[in-house]
Amino acid sequence: MAGFMIRFLLSNVFLGGIIGILLAAKCIFKNSLSGRMQYHLWLLLTGLFIVPFLPFRFTGFSRILSWPDGFKNALFFHTGSGINSAVGALSAEKTNWLEDFAISVNGQTPPAIGYLLAGIWMAGMAVAALSAARSLVRLHRLEKSALPLQNPEIYRLYRRCLDEMDIRKNIPVYSTAFLKSPVITGLLKPRIYLPIHLISDCREVNVYSDMQPAVQKETCRSKPCPDTDSLRAIRYMLLHELQHYKHRDTLISFPMNLAGIVYWFNPFVRYALRAMQNDREVACDTSVLNMLEEKDYEEYGNTLIGFAEKISRMPFPFATGFFTGEPGRHMEQMKRRMINIASYERPTSRQTRKGVIAFTLTAILLVGLAPSVSTYAADTDYYHWKPSSQNISHMDLSSYFENYEGSFVLYDLKSDAWSIYNADRAALRIPPDSTYKIYDGLFGLEHGVITPDDSLLPWNGEAYPFEAWNKDQTLQSAMDASVNWYFQEMDERIGRPALHNDIQKIGYGNKNIGGGLSSYWMESSLKISPIEQVELLIRLHNNSFGFAPENIEAVKASIRLFSSATETFYGKTGTGRIDGQDVNGWFVGFIEAADNTYFFAVNISADCEAAGSRAAEIAMDILNEIKTGMAG
Repeated sequence: MAGFMIRFLLSNVFLGGIIGILLAAKCIFKNSLSGRMQYHLWLLLTGLFIVPFLPFRFTGFSRILSWPDGFKNALFFHTGSGINSAVGALSAEKTNWLEDFAISVNGQTPPAIGYLLAGIWMAGMAVAALSAARSLVRLHRLEKSALPLQNPEIYRLYRRCLDEMDIRKNIPVYSTAFLKSPVITGLLKPRIYLPIHLISDCREVNVYSDMQPAVQKETCRSKPCPDTDSLRAIRYMLLHELQHYKHRDTLISFPMNLAGIVYWFNPFVRYALRAMQNDREVACDTSVLNMLEEKDYEEYGNTLIGFAEKISRMPFPFATGFFTGEPGRHMEQMKRRMINIASYERPTSRQTRKGVIAFTLTAILLVGLAPSVSTYAADTDYYHWKPSSQNISHMDLSSYFENYEGSFVLYDLKSDAWSIYNADRAALRIPPDSTYKIYDGLFGLEHGVITPDDSLLPWNGEAYPFEAWNKDQTLQSAMDASVNWYFQEMDERIGRPALHNDIQKIGYGNKNIGGGLSSYWMESSLKISPIEQVELLIRLHNNSFGFAPENIEAVKASIRLFSSATETFYGKTGTGRIDGQDVNGWFVGFIEAADNTYFFAVNISADCEAAGSRAAEIAMDILNEIKTGMAG
C-alpha cells in the first residue's frame, strides 16, 4: 500500500497534465466541437480516473501489432539447430548448477512516508464520503416527503414534453417544498421533482391567444389555469430535465462523485469535475435549443436568469438539475450558459463533420495518454523497452509456468528476433539475486581485485550454511556455488563509488545500489527486468562495455555449463529467499552455436518454491520443446 501511494501521487501529476491538454484541445477546437461533444470528452477523462487502480499495465501499440501468430510460428521459426545438442547434453548432466545456494533475508518494511500519505489520503476520502452520505440522506428525506404532482395542467404539459422527446418510459413527477429548482434523480427508477413554489407562483388568466395551438388545446380545457409565461418556463425546465434523462446524466453523476471522493486532494481533478458539470448543463441547453424555434431562444435564456436569482446551489450531488455547481460558482455557470444560448446556431453538416473529426482526434490523444497515469507507468521498477528490432513475437507458455507468475525471453542474434512470453512481466524489474554475480565478477576483474589467472580469495573462517562456501574460492568455484561472501569481499575492495560508476556504465536495471553494500542485489534496491537481462547478456557477449577482452572471457568461462565442438551453453541461476521462503527464481544465459547465438532469461515468482533451480528446469523444458518442435 505504501509503495502504491507514492506511485499514485506520481500518476496524479501526469493526470493534471492530461487535464491541461484536454482544456487546450477544447480551446483549439471550441468552434468545431458541439456542447455535447465537449461534455463527452470529459466522460473519456472520467475513464482515465480508473486507470491508476487497474492491476495491469497497458500494452503498447508495437506489442499489439506483433501479437502471437501461434507458439511454433512465433518461437521455432527463429531458432537454429545449435540449441539441440547443447540443451540435450546439459539436461542429461544435472550438475551442481541446479543447486540453490541462497541466503534468506528479512522482508523489507515499506517507507514510513508511504504509510503516512496513505493514511492522509484515506482520511480525506472518509471525510468526502461522509459529506456525500449526508447529501444522500437529504435526498432520501426529500423523496419520502415529496408527493405526486397534483396540478392537472402542468401534468398534461409534462406528458406533452415526453411526447416531444419521444420518451416512452413513464417517469414519475413529484412536487416538493424542499427544492428551489427542478431535479431528476434515480439510477434505475428515475424521478423528476418540481419545487412547489414553481407551481404556486403561476398566475391565473383567461386569455391564451399567444400560446401555441397545441398547448392551447392541452391547457384550456378548464379554468383557471397557469398563465402563458409560467407554462413556457415550466416547459423549458421539463425539457431540460428530460434531456438529462435521455443522455443518462444521472448515471454519470455517480462516477463523477466517486472521483471527487477518491481524488479529493487533486485540484486539477476538482477543477475538471466542475468544468464537466458546467459542460453537462451547456450540453443539455444545446439539446433543448435544438428542439425550439429560434424566436424561443431568448425566452429560454430569460427562464435561466429568472431562476438564477432564487437558487444558491444544487444540494444533491447524486442528482442532476436545472442548475448545478458548488456554492458561489453557479453564476460562473450561468454566464457560460447564457453566452452559449446567445451565440447558438444550428450546426451545418460541414460543421458537424468538423466536430466529429476534432472529437476523434482529441479522443485518440486522451486514450494514447492513458498508460501515463497507470501506477505501473509511475513505477521506476518497470522497464520502458524500446527494442531496436521490430521482429517481436509473443507466445503462450502458460502451461510451463503452472502456478508461478513468470516470463520467458529469447533473442536470436542472427535473425535479430525476439520471442517473449508475458511481455508485461518481462519488462518488470525484479531483484536479480545471484544472476548479478556475472557482472560483479566482471567489475572485480576490471578493478584488479582478481585477475583471470589469479582469482583466489581466502575464506575468513566464518561458518556458512553451505559446506561449499566454507573454503577458499576462485571466481569459477564462487560462481558455481554462488558464494555470497566472495562477491561481498570484492565489493568492499572495489568501494561504493567505483561500483556505482560501473553499474551506471553498463546500465544495469534501475542502477540502485542503495540497499547496503553487502546485500543490494538480494531482494533489495537493485532490480532488473528479464528483457534487460537478455540485453545485457548480448552486450556482454559482444563486449559492448569496452572492458578488457580477457576479463570478458574469464567471466564467460565462470558461467560455462556445457561445451562441445560445436556448441557452448552458458547460464547462471539466482534465488530470492525472504523469511525462509523462495519467492524469486532466475535462470539467464546464452547458447553459442557454430552459426548463431541465442540469449534467454526466465523468471518466476510465488509465495514459496520459486527457486532458481525451478526456473532453470522451466527454461530447459521450453528449450527442449524448441528442439523437439524443430525436429518435427
